[in-house]
Amino acid sequence: MGRDQWGAVRSRRTPWGAIALVMLTGLALMRNGAETSPGPPQPAAAASVSRDGAAVAAPVTDEGVRPLPYAPASRVRIPQIEVDAPVVDVNLDPAGWIEAPPAQDPNLAGWYQNGIAPGQRGTAVVVGHVDNLAGPAVFYGLGSLRKGQHVEVSRYDGQVAVFEIYGVEVFSKNDFPGARVYGDTGYAELRVITCGGGYSKADGYDGNVVVFARLVETR
Repeated sequence: MGRDQWGAVRSRRTPWGAIALVMLTGLALMRNGAETSPGPPQPAAAASVSRDGAAVAAPVTDEGVRPLPYAPASRVRIPQIEVDAPVVDVNLDPAGWIEAPPAQDPNLAGWYQNGIAPGQRGTAVVVGHVDNLAGPAVFYGLGSLRKGQHVEVSRYDGQVAVFEIYGVEVFSKNDFPGARVYGDTGYAELRVITCGGGYSKADGYDGNVVVFARLVETR
């Protein structure tokens, strides 16, 4: 989407709770991953949030770190997996799932523009492909991330929201815990999502890798 459409988005922000229920079936990303071995890294058990889904492992937010106002996301950086990618706006597809960014550009992420902006109080969502027909894409290494590492999201107001990872998990697309992934925790949080789990040529990836992160710094 072009930047000329973001002004309209600012004036018609949709409350997250109003659209969370339509996404409980999980994220519908492209299922065109190349059949390479061993495939993209998958989250380690030690990186999970917790057995019961509670954010007990989340970083303690410094009282001096205040959530930011609404502003569109422009770029995402994850140094540990060499991600430095522009961000485009994405919406919901006709089935009610978050759209993926165009698959032709492997270094491109998408931000769900009708939800929360990265750095705002609430849960912002950034998505991207794990691969395309040509090979690995922007979030190929997402499953290798660990607790304590950072995700930086630049915004079009010139500010940068820095999030600390407190969990990385893979969920089946047929049993995707939407309330747990997208729900409002009372903090400024970020979810970074790509395809993962098992892969077959007939059905593509059967799961989604989800990174759970909380705002710890703005600059």
